[in-house]
Amino acid sequence: MYSINCRGRLVSLEEPLVMGILNATPDSFYEGHLDTGVAGMLNLATTMLEEGAAILDIGGLSTRPGSKPVPAEEEQARVLPLISAILDKHPQAIISIDTYRSSVAEAAIKAGAHIVNDISGGDLDTRMLETVARLRVPYICMHMKGTPETMQQDPVYMDVTREVFDFFIARIEACERAGIHDVIIDPGFGFGKTISHNFQLLKRLSVLSALRRPILVGLSRKSTIYKTLGVTAAEALNGTTTLHTMALLNGASILRVHDVKEARESIALYMAYKKAP
Repeated sequence: MYSINCRGRLVSLEEPLVMGILNATPDSFYEGHLDTGVAGMLNLATTMLEEGAAILDIGGLSTRPGSKPVPAEEEQARVLPLISAILDKHPQAIISIDTYRSSVAEAAIKAGAHIVNDISGGDLDTRMLETVARLRVPYICMHMKGTPETMQQDPVYMDVTREVFDFFIARIEACERAGIHDVIIDPGFGFGKTISHNFQLLKRLSVLSALRRPILVGLSRKSTIYKTLGVTAAEALNGTTTLHTMALLNGASILRVHDVKEARESIALYMAYKKAP
């Protein structure tokens, strides 16, 4: 059983949790979650919390394949008002800031966020790990090959699972040296990986359990699903639910999703299955 300390609040992962995605950007790959301003995003956050989201993950910088970064000041201006609005209405909400910039992470934590979610595992900002350690918050460390601009330009692995596993051995050690106590690992589905790589990782996800860290999975409505099925992201909910079930059976502790209600149902059924005699 795992638990994480979110600024004095102990969050148990004895049962898998749902993290709701809030993209405060104008270019989300899923049109159902395009930025609609603070009021619209607040309504979405409220719905997610009512449907059972344990964590809300707020990002102000698109990391879809081929995306280009915006200035840190603009990223910060996108996320801080939303964090404040959510906490004003839902003071018990647990918020994760999705950023690879230490300055944005620090500003978000000071605004009330509880967790830092870094797609680069500290590789894109050398100050990130020391910043997270100083802020004393949990850290989601993700594997990515390359950068969002380049990651899908013919990624190659000898053994994707082994490379991701070895990456986490090194990064967990770096996190511990920096003084970070709660590390969550995310294999980074779709971040510098082909569809084949993603399915290999999902099939062998349980290998990462040997690292004895909670595993976060971000598969929701991604191209691995809709390209395999020949549908669009808008039509990829059923496929998402299917892969979420596979991820739970292979050791996932957190599902990062667009559709909270359906993910919670997957977890409820998984728990009933797991508890059956």
